[in-house]
Amino acid sequence: MKEIETKIININIDNIRNKLKNINAKKVKQENQINKIFDFPNKSLLNKKGYARIRIVEDIINNKHLFYMTIKQMLNQDKYKVMNEYEVEIDNAKEGENIFKALGLELVQTIKKYRESYKYKNTLIEIDINEKSFFPFPYIEIESSDEKELEEVVILLGYTLKDTNPKTIHDILKEINQNN
Repeated sequence: MKEIETKIININIDNIRNKLKNINAKKVKQENQINKIFDFPNKSLLNKKGYARIRIVEDIINNKHLFYMTIKQMLNQDKYKVMNEYEVEIDNAKEGENIFKALGLELVQTIKKYRESYKYKNTLIEIDINEKSFFPFPYIEIESSDEKELEEVVILLGYTLKDTNPKTIHDILKEINQNN
């Protein structure tokens, strides 16, 4: 699946929640996540701004645990981040990790975060709060397959396209670290 995505960094969470309520966006997820990022020893996936991931989800709304195996590949990063994403739900995170390892990938990083997701039309708006040791600010990711709808959501949330960022979290972290 091709995904168009942008981020807005360092948000006011309560303000965003209120705006989502005002546009009748429906809360579809509330979860704690552990994201295990895998790559080959030469970092060929990350160097191309892609990765392999095992995601462990504590679904707070439905009181259950879910596991996903994902590969993401960067297609474009000009106006928006455009990625190919291949994801499948698995029933055992450890077996997913073992498959990646059998293919020659190794665990590169483990990232924990809290996520709330809302649906507006066909667009997903996700409030992400990572462990501060990984990423210090809350942010929203806006994902859609429709560029015009994505722009509509940005404006409805009180922002402009100038406020958005198509970069990966790792690229944004590099910029923050270089500027400090």
